[in-house]
Amino acid sequence: MNKKVNTVLFVLGATLVNVLIMVFLFLILFILFARFLAPSVPPAAGQFVLLGLFLVSVVGTYFVYHRLIALLQKKVDMERYFDPIFGRRRR
Repeated sequence: MNKKVNTVLFVLGATLVNVLIMVFLFLILFILFARFLAPSVPPAAGQFVLLGLFLVSVVGTYFVYHRLIALLQKKVDMERYFDPIFGRRRR
């Protein structure tokens, strides 16, 4: 496989991992909310709490994903296996 194919496969795999991390974080936060806070929160506030849980899971996913990519970059020489996604600017 060449660098372009490796890059496409990496981006697809990284996107899948990113979505799975977000779903996992959202489910964990939702279960914790349902177990501990749901009885004390009024039902009308439920939609705002779900929105907040979703936003926290998106932000948390960013930090976890960023950390995973940083660890991967320490172990793997990315320039050797992957083509740059954005090319050089032409003047």
